[in-house]
Amino acid sequence: MATRYHITLPEPALARGTNPALSFSAQGADTFAEQLQAALRSDALFERWRSAQEDPDAVDPTLGATDPDATVQGMQDDLHIDLIVVTSLPGDILRQRMRLLAGSGWQLRDVSRA
Repeated sequence: MATRYHITLPEPALARGTNPALSFSAQGADTFAEQLQAALRSDALFERWRSAQEDPDAVDPTLGATDPDATVQGMQDDLHIDLIVVTSLPGDILRQRMRLLAGSGWQLRDVSRA
């Protein structure tokens, strides 16, 4: 069952994780959406993060779950960006990916069934 997440990036320029190699590099709404969608559909971001851990083999492999059908829409609204995510991934996986990509520069606004 898919879930719809409404995410806001209040200050897009500050929506960066602590590791630049894993962070958003986007400037506009469409690119933020593309980068998040790729992070949900593929395990590439997870694998880069896992390989940077002290003991990569100790990382819970379920954190690398993917949803090839995940979609993300990005919309510029005044100075902030809204992202609408539809995915079957659990919320904790989405939050982990968002922390890697955006650090603390994001807000979860709403969650509903898709």
